[in-house]
Amino acid sequence: MIILVSRLLIAVSIAFFMGKLVSKIKLPAILGWLLTGMILGPHAMGLISERLLNTSWYGTVLSIFECSMGFMIGTELVFKELKKSGKQIIITTIIQSMGTFFIVSLFFGAIFHFTGTPLYLAFIFGGIALATAPAPALSIVKEFKTGGPVTRALIPMAALDDIVAIIVFFSITSFIGAANAEKSVPLYLTLAMMILLPIAIGVGVGILGGNVLKKPRSKTTTLITTVILILLVSGVGFVFNKLILGQLVLNFMLIGMAFSATFANMVSEERLVEIMDAFNPILKVSMITVILNLGAPLDYRLILGAGIFTAVYILSRAIGKCSGAYLGAKLTGLPETVQKYLGLTLLPHSGVSLVFTGIAATTLNAFDPTSAAIIQGTIAAAAVINEIIAVIIAKRAFEWAGELGKQSPANISFDLSSVS
Repeated sequence: MIILVSRLLIAVSIAFFMGKLVSKIKLPAILGWLLTGMILGPHAMGLISERLLNTSWYGTVLSIFECSMGFMIGTELVFKELKKSGKQIIITTIIQSMGTFFIVSLFFGAIFHFTGTPLYLAFIFGGIALATAPAPALSIVKEFKTGGPVTRALIPMAALDDIVAIIVFFSITSFIGAANAEKSVPLYLTLAMMILLPIAIGVGVGILGGNVLKKPRSKTTTLITTVILILLVSGVGFVFNKLILGQLVLNFMLIGMAFSATFANMVSEERLVEIMDAFNPILKVSMITVILNLGAPLDYRLILGAGIFTAVYILSRAIGKCSGAYLGAKLTGLPETVQKYLGLTLLPHSGVSLVFTGIAATTLNAFDPTSAAIIQGTIAAAAVINEIIAVIIAKRAFEWAGELGKQSPANISFDLSSVS
């Protein structure tokens, strides 16, 4: 175990310096972290080995760090601020998510109709495609201190997008599984466990956290208290995972988001800034580790073996995200920059897509292993290609929108300048 821990610490350190190097050429540090994961992962140098990725303690640490990433999202969900454009964001999220689902499903449905592939596979591709990986885009927001309409739309949408994705994806897989296999988990139970339970856990501990954190304390005490609360809310999640859920795994990023959104609405704005400032060092390590983990399972050799399905998936998903975001923003009266560039910031995808792919493959293997192989091969290759391109495009989108370096000093923010 000591050797594996040492390997992880070395990998995180290399990713940190790789991020600095990449930022020197005006690219997001996250690209350096992602590439480091691929280079050091089991498909290349092997410093981050399969053994490390499969150990229980690593999964536990990663879940806690994912909870910390959710913590970052939740602190931006202050209700008095969301009231200004909350309905617009919700409507835009639904339109761009469902637009992506229908466009990707339509593209693959047309292909599968002529190739004799089961049409239900097209809907699974659509379900996987509508999710967004919030960590990459949000890390760009923090690194480049972006501020403006696109940034304000993206932050809550990063959380809402995946809630829509969970509902649609699990509805599809549950229906297909029930239609083709003898046993399947009831849809209502799946959605309750994947959405309502994480939120309930986060809110419950968040109420406690709000009462504890609202009192002024020193920076060190604030950091220790916040870390203890993060460990507490994660621990409750682990208990439910082990005792109740079985094979279902809670979304720890959603737990962290619900936790921090709850206490963020209980403390003063000044106190919230103090909490965020104290928590910043933990966030830096969490971000690097989570992104490193996104890159580690990706096999760079898949770029050479990518086929037509991979190209169709990447292009149709991009069309869906951009056109859906444009239509939603247009219909709800969001600013022109949001209409033009929001969709481009939603292109990062790999972490969520790989999780959904694993679940879909498990479902399909019971009655259609050929389709399971198509899903796994296509999404794995797309994850490698799309993530590298998407990170660069997302940064450019903020640049084209004129939001780089425009973060207001009054905004609640984490300073990631030392990571860049």
